[in-house]
Amino acid sequence: MGYYITVEPDVYVYAEDINPRGGRTIVFLHGWPGDHTLFEYQYNQLPKLGFRCVGLDMRGFGKSSKPWSGYDYDRLSDDVRAVVDALQLNNFILGGHSTGGAIAVRYMARHHGHGVSKLALFAAAAPSLIQRPYFPQGRPRQAVLDIIQGTYRDRPAMLKEFGSMIFHNYTSGALSDWIFQLGLQAASWATAAVANTWLGEEELFADLEKIQVPTLILHGYEDLVCPFPLAIAQRDAIKNSKLVALESCGHFLFIDRMEKFNEELVRFAQE
Repeated sequence: MGYYITVEPDVYVYAEDINPRGGRTIVFLHGWPGDHTLFEYQYNQLPKLGFRCVGLDMRGFGKSSKPWSGYDYDRLSDDVRAVVDALQLNNFILGGHSTGGAIAVRYMARHHGHGVSKLALFAAAAPSLIQRPYFPQGRPRQAVLDIIQGTYRDRPAMLKEFGSMIFHNYTSGALSDWIFQLGLQAASWATAAVANTWLGEEELFADLEKIQVPTLILHGYEDLVCPFPLAIAQRDAIKNSKLVALESCGHFLFIDRMEKFNEELVRFAQE
């Protein structure tokens, strides 16, 4: 069941509510530059186990509005809060992948974990996607600048290049093409704006320390987008956290190591 939820005047966010009469609820926040359908292989399995799955399209992506502005983590986490309130979600597990993980972290700090009983971070882009003088573990700043420039000059080529980095294991050309098409469906200005947010966002360092709920950190050893040391930084900053490192796994871990990913997420949800 799909909903278009107004988050501010003339801006709506799309939310897919799968098995709304299920027991435990998991809210999924997708990464850049996809949409909620990236978690297709979780939606296919978790409802069979009694879970309710709610997948959001961030503004600028998927079926959501594509306004010119509002792509900082504060506004994006406020959008999540609007959906949580509209669907009257409570005692749910908040899961976020990559940039969606960073948004989840900001939600926990900015909205004091409203309604969240557990947090799950999947290859999260936190506390910093890029290298900083005090945090050398991220990717070079120039790599993000290249993404932004590529978005403005040849977005399909940029998306193809990004797609070549997200898997460690073999995936079919058809699956890669599907993910490429999801990226093309996003607004180009939203694609660039979120990448710009990676450059300036530094408050996530403090946000991580404000998280109080049990937290699962899933991260692939071979992640070329969000290097594995980010997961270690998350574990060290979040008090009640558990890091599960996935061997032979890249950035899109929910597909790259689908069965292991689902197994760990279900175990965490049922604890």
